Amino acid sequence: MIISFRHTGLEALYRDNSKKGVQPAHAAKLIRILGLLDIAQTPADLAIPAFRTHELRGNLAGYFSIWVNGNWRVTFRFVGQDVELVDYQDYH
Repeated sequence: MIISFRHTGLEALYRDNSKKGVQPAHAAKLIRILGLLDIAQTPADLAIPAFRTHELRGNLAGYFSIWVNGNWRVTFRFVGQDVELVDYQDYH
């Protein structure tokens, strides 16, 4: 279950289906990603090849990344069986 967001546009997409604040071309994929994050209980639940899910290192150690498009990623971390600090960013 998603318990918190860092990106307000992504939170608006999740709560109100508002595409304001996210790239319009990414909206459909972001909706799918958020749906999976909401039901995921472990990182293994997100092991979908098309999403290229992987654990991050360095200053983002402990976070996971899901590929959206180009350099755009959804990043988040697990706390128990919940997902928190969900962000939408170009961190490259």
